[in-house]
Amino acid sequence: MTEPQPPAASDYDESSGDRPLSRKFEPVTITERNTAIDTVRGVAVLGILVINIYFFALPMPVFMNPPLAGGFTGLNLLTWEVTSLFFYQKMMAIFSMLFGAGLILMANRAEANQKRFGGVYYRRLFWLLLIGLAHAYLLWYGDILFSYAICGLLLYPLRRRSPRLLIILGVIVLVIGILLQSGMGMFSGMIRDRGTAAEISQTAGETLTPDQKMWLEIWSQVRTSFEPPPSVIEAEVTAYQGSFSQNFAYRFPVTLIMQTQAFLFMVFCRVLGLMLLGMALMKLGVFSGERSDKFFFGCIAVGYAVGLPLVATTVYLNMETGFDFVYILTIGGHFDYIGSIFVALGHTGVIMIAVRKRLLARLTGYLAAVGRMALTNYLMQTIICTAIFYGFGLGLFGQVDRFALMGFVLGIWVLQLFLSPLWLTYFRFGPAEWLWRTLTYWRLQPMKAESPTQ
Repeated sequence: MTEPQPPAASDYDESSGDRPLSRKFEPVTITERNTAIDTVRGVAVLGILVINIYFFALPMPVFMNPPLAGGFTGLNLLTWEVTSLFFYQKMMAIFSMLFGAGLILMANRAEANQKRFGGVYYRRLFWLLLIGLAHAYLLWYGDILFSYAICGLLLYPLRRRSPRLLIILGVIVLVIGILLQSGMGMFSGMIRDRGTAAEISQTAGETLTPDQKMWLEIWSQVRTSFEPPPSVIEAEVTAYQGSFSQNFAYRFPVTLIMQTQAFLFMVFCRVLGLMLLGMALMKLGVFSGERSDKFFFGCIAVGYAVGLPLVATTVYLNMETGFDFVYILTIGGHFDYIGSIFVALGHTGVIMIAVRKRLLARLTGYLAAVGRMALTNYLMQTIICTAIFYGFGLGLFGQVDRFALMGFVLGIWVLQLFLSPLWLTYFRFGPAEWLWRTLTYWRLQPMKAESPTQ
């Protein structure tokens, strides 16, 4: 059951409780795996590349200000619109919910087998944290494993709570996340107003007060982050087209900010809230595929009917305001923040119906294999993309427009859909999954598949 997926922790199983149990918690066997979860995870790990490719290949400021790089007319604009509607934040939402679902899956198996689980769970998170740190600092600042490991620490005590309570807690945490982002937006607006006023005074030849000088300096730093001049963009392009040491020197402070300030204000509450919802949905039989066809068709209808208009509102309003970062943080991004969760549930409904009805059975089988090797595939995407776009590889960073980037995405999808089932024909786990399990249980895990058809 477990898949060390970047995001989901579907591998976990928790013990039923606090009673003393003698038997150890063991890794899940192939026959115990949940195919529905593996398939959903496989779609998510492939789908998340659609967004991640922008940040592998383009300067970081495009996150808040897409017109800065990658092309924003014609097919490039259409590409951004489609990926924003159907992929941005949606795949991350699925991943995060699956992580919470994985904890419940582990809990159920441990309960049934009367095995301890808490120690295994926290050891897994510890190693996931270290893998995430290595991934972020050595290869790519956009790592999500670090965030999952930190947020996952808070889930274990809530494993026995009712779905209703978990949903309430999840919604509360998500709302807190919206408030934090709005607060950051309002504070940024104040900085801009005071900094701009100081600029006007300076231009008029007035002597600035110490307070004005302070706000002018702060505004200069904030503006460089959200509205960077061409020289800042060029510096990032030069750094990533350079050697590994140049990459690392540029990436280190960015990663530090991502794992502190950005994590606290933009990631923590969203990830934790989604994990709590995922725990509830697993208890309700959603991610295990136990609900009726009618239920999953309802997920599709409600998810898309509610979610897509909200997401489209964010796309439209942000474009209308010229991607003003204060507006995005304060108001504009919240429609997508909420809508993406509904769209993710719609995507999940489509996948579940396909699995239950055996539609495109061969493809869903390949997707399940990708999901079983999700951690390997997630890290493989980083290795491939940095080799293509960074200077120690082909050095194409900043040189490829959005529409053309989708060609790279398609190529990596085909590669992983081919390699994953082939690998699992001969081996029980992906190489990253095997390493994670070996470190967690502190003993070598069997690698060879029990039979050629496994």
